[in-house]
Amino acid sequence: SYTELPSSNPAVLAFLREYEDDLVLCVNNFSRFAQPTELDLSAFGGRHPVELFGGVRFPAVGELPYLLTLGGHGFYWFRLRHESTVSSDTVTPP
Repeated sequence: SYTELPSSNPAVLAFLREYEDDLVLCVNNFSRFAQPTELDLSAFGGRHPVELFGGVRFPAVGELPYLLTLGGHGFYWFRLRHESTVSSDTVTPP
């Protein structure tokens, strides 16, 4: 399925793709400049966004809006994982 998420920044498009147990969050910056955005991910509280290309685990989603900053024309693709399913091969940022 495809679900668009409201973004606090009109230059940033965010949506979820879901298939069976797989949940992917896509965040895209359509500006040539760096842009911050806040996303309401509270429905996914306790999950960790794990970046799909590098395997970097981002901080867990909580009740507050989730803040991301994207570079010009940048994007993130995250798999939203429960703590128990975050594999040992993910990279934890320093």
